[in-house]
Amino acid sequence: MRARANERRRRRNAKDAATYDGEMDCFERWIIGSEHRSWACSRANGETLEVGIGTGLNLPHYPAGVALIGIDMSPDMLALARERADRIGRPVELIEADAMDLPFPDDTFDTVVCTYVLCSVPDDGLAISEMRRLLKHDGRLIMVDHVRSTFLPIYWLQWVYEFIPRRTKGEYMTRRPAEHVIAHGFEVEAHDRLRAGVVERVVAVKRE
Repeated sequence: MRARANERRRRRNAKDAATYDGEMDCFERWIIGSEHRSWACSRANGETLEVGIGTGLNLPHYPAGVALIGIDMSPDMLALARERADRIGRPVELIEADAMDLPFPDDTFDTVVCTYVLCSVPDDGLAISEMRRLLKHDGRLIMVDHVRSTFLPIYWLQWVYEFIPRRTKGEYMTRRPAEHVIAHGFEVEAHDRLRAGVVERVVAVKRE
């Protein structure tokens, strides 16, 4: 069952790779704001993993001293990320992998960054559990995602709209990944919600 679901996700990601940058540019420019990638990546330090690196839109925003690894399920998106990394001279190791089954030992990374990914992962709680496993003691999880709005009319629009993407693209509009962050024992260091609560940003620390 899970293998079939993953294969569907890979095929869907292959179709999306060619249009992803343009779609995200419009989505960020007109709906959620374009400042959040810089907000997230500028907080990374040390050995850093980006979960769901996609086509590498975050690459220009990382500090020079960060040792970066990026994972994604889509080889097509990773190929585009490699082209972008080479073009801007950003050293990065790119690995094809699943956010719900990350191929690294426990306590490996100082920072895990995840932007606009958990809305499309089948089990966002499992993905956050995996990210926590990989973080060192006092390591930071930095997340940005679009979530259910705090403004009721927008929330109902999201709820209605979610039915179509969930069945065709596997995208969820009404999740709250921050709830899983708290449930998995992270200490929340910074948290805000913007754009009528549609954008949620979290910095959380692994203390135990």
